[in-house]
Amino acid sequence: MSGQHPMVAQAQNKFFYYNDQLDKELGKYPALVNLEQKTQVPKTYAVAGSVVFVVLLHLFNPLAAPVSTFVGWALPAYLSFKALESPSTKDDVQWLTYWVVFGAFTFVESIALRVVLYYVPWYFAFKTMFIVWLQLPYFRGAETAYHVVLKPVLANISSSAVVRQAEQAANDAPQQ
Repeated sequence: MSGQHPMVAQAQNKFFYYNDQLDKELGKYPALVNLEQKTQVPKTYAVAGSVVFVVLLHLFNPLAAPVSTFVGWALPAYLSFKALESPSTKDDVQWLTYWVVFGAFTFVESIALRVVLYYVPWYFAFKTMFIVWLQLPYFRGAETAYHVVLKPVLANISSSAVVRQAEQAANDAPQQ
């Protein structure tokens, strides 16, 4: 590194620092460690390459919606399966919360998508970032969205007289 411009050396040092930090975080996921061992591709490069690939797919508008939906479904479905098979309930709560928030978001999106697409350029790129935020345990996005948005709305709905009457009717109905 002698003979390099100090700015280049500083940029390289920062790159290696952040690469090492990301490698430590990604090392917590056995699937990524296994992938790295089988392919001999560093997990940081595989993840960065996947992110770049998804971003490139978002550049082609006809692919943006299916890619965004795939990002919201594929990894969470696999991790939900793993959570159901594990003895711990902590991961069950993480993914159950994710699916409740994802389902509510998808429902609202289905109602307002045309309007949103008209006013928000690059909507699917933002949606994908939001979905990734919901998924990542580091950010606890699904939990935050649930407690800040959904729980107050659902609590308000469940305390309404109409819902109480429906619950009462269901409880009073003869059991088969």
